[in-house]
Amino acid sequence: MRIMGLDVGTKRIGIALSDPLGWTAQGHSVLQRKNDKADFDELLEICRLYEVEKIVIGYPLNMNGTIGPKALEIKQFAETMGEKSQLPVQLWDERLTTRSAERTLLEADVSRKKRKKVIDKVAAVNILQAYLNAAN
Repeated sequence: MRIMGLDVGTKRIGIALSDPLGWTAQGHSVLQRKNDKADFDELLEICRLYEVEKIVIGYPLNMNGTIGPKALEIKQFAETMGEKSQLPVQLWDERLTTRSAERTLLEADVSRKKRKKVIDKVAAVNILQAYLNAAN
């Protein structure tokens, strides 16, 4: 079962996909956000092309585990994604995934300019891989 992982931000959405067996996460792309219709259309097309059966979306809880304004926005995004895709959508605690992605890119000596282009995709991979590890 192929699963899509998303790191949803205000400017970009990092996209990762699992292998067909659902064991490993690979980075797919970074979607530059335009508007809700265009964003959802692009995500739905990826779901169709890769025969995605489930979507995991990073849920930005506060460090103390409470739900803040950003988490509420993401919850609404997830509900809309579920309605439009007709696929199960799972919210997944993403605390520190972007920081972890940045650390990984720094250790790989990726320039600041290149990090900005891929950090959301790496964060999506981290979210999806954490989910897959917990599920398997």
